[in-house]
Order: sequence, then structure tokens, then C-alpha cells
Amino acid sequence: MSSTPPPPYNAAGPSVNADGMSKTGAIQTQIDDTVKLMRDNLHLVDERGIGLDELNHNSEQLVESAQGFRRGANRARKEMWWKDMRLRMFLLGGIVVILLLIIIPLVVKYT
Repeated sequence: MSSTPPPPYNAAGPSVNADGMSKTGAIQTQIDDTVKLMRDNLHLVDERGIGLDELNHNSEQLVESAQGFRRGANRARKEMWWKDMRLRMFLLGGIVVILLLIIIPLVVKYT
């Protein structure tokens, strides 16, 4: 047995609003509209979640691509540094050889 009393009896019948609907019918219509709105919102949230998942996946791929680019750029930078060092060493060696070719005959001639 429940402790809640039954609703009062309305001898005049169900009350009717200005549109000719009963109060319970109007409330049921509002509930149906609210349920439809909530279902639409859930659908939109689900679609947004899918979009966010795709965005997250794309950002992860971009991070991996950026890391690969960084590794490749560092490798190219090191290769270019060694190439530049070899060129400088060859130039320095050539200058030393030219100076020796000039200085040695002069020293031999004047001694």
C-alpha cells in the first residue's frame, strides 16, 4: 500500500486549455517535444564526437609527420655541415700547398 493519496476527483471532467487540449495532452506534447530535442542533441553530440575523433587522428598523423620532417632536416643539416667542412679543409689545404710552392723556392733561392 502506498502512502500517497490518490489524485482528487474532478467532477467537471478533464480541464481543457485554450487550444482545446487537455492539460495532460499538452504536457505529453511538451514531453514528446523535449524527448525529440534531446534525441537530436544526442545525435549532434555523437556526430561531433566522430568529428573530434577524426580531428584527433589527423593531429596524431601530423605530429608523426612533423617528427619525421625534423629528423630528416637534422640529417640534411649535418650532411651539409660535413660537406662545408670538407670544402673548407680542401681550400685550406690548397692555400697551404700554394704558399709552400711560393715560399720553398724563395727560401732555397736566397740561402
